[in-house]
Amino acid sequence: MLNTRYLGRRLVAKLQRFVYAPVDTYDLLRGTRPPKHLIFVGDGSWRAVGNEFLRYFRSIGELRPDEQVLDVGCGVGRMAVPLTRYLKGPGGYEGFDIVDEGIAWCRDHLTPRYPGFHFQHVPVFNKHYNPGGTVAASKFVFPFADASFDFVFLTSVFTHMLPVDLEHYAGQIARVLRPGGRVFATFFLIDDVSHAAMLRKESAFAFERQTGGHYIADPKDPEAVVAFDVSTIREILQQHGLYVQDPIHFGSWCGRRPHLSFQDIVLARKH
Repeated sequence: MLNTRYLGRRLVAKLQRFVYAPVDTYDLLRGTRPPKHLIFVGDGSWRAVGNEFLRYFRSIGELRPDEQVLDVGCGVGRMAVPLTRYLKGPGGYEGFDIVDEGIAWCRDHLTPRYPGFHFQHVPVFNKHYNPGGTVAASKFVFPFADASFDFVFLTSVFTHMLPVDLEHYAGQIARVLRPGGRVFATFFLIDDVSHAAMLRKESAFAFERQTGGHYIADPKDPEAVVAFDVSTIREILQQHGLYVQDPIHFGSWCGRRPHLSFQDIVLARKH
């Protein structure tokens, strides 16, 4: 059952959509914002959330305009659009996603305006988002050469992945990152604070612990919402030479205060 804090967040999201509606409509007419039916993840204004995360990429991830960026799970360009105003040559952007409609929109509307922004559809299976996928996430090889990127980010991707898939993606991220490169990722992380909030029924999700240090909210749809122990994420990333940079920026999903965003944000650096 959703708690009152979660319902409050939904109200804030509706207010964001109202406040940003004129700008979103203008962007829609210009072709730099997708139509509503293509925005398949997330609450709040499509524009506002993208701008919010650009701030985090800069302040937490230390993203510079001249860096090479990989957007894993780029969706329908919510993070790409604000980056078009920030990245400058020789900086560049690559994005891929498992939902082909979003990639088609990005290719048709963003790449012609911003030739340095490239988007690929990948046929990775996900029971929740792409049940017709033909490649297991645990076997998928990122379509890029070793040490191609300075900055890799994943927003609301690991929140839909089971441990074996997350571990494989961590290895692929480490492979395509240059030494000193960073990975910025959002999670639902379980620690003493979030665990206590779940026991008090104050969190947005009632996660149930599984073997392997992960949690799911819906046994019938395991990849719909997935959480991990903080220690599990540290260990998995470190096994691939990715070291978490403290502090972790915890989110509000469990009612935590203070918080930064809704999900928890982790930055790790390749040594």
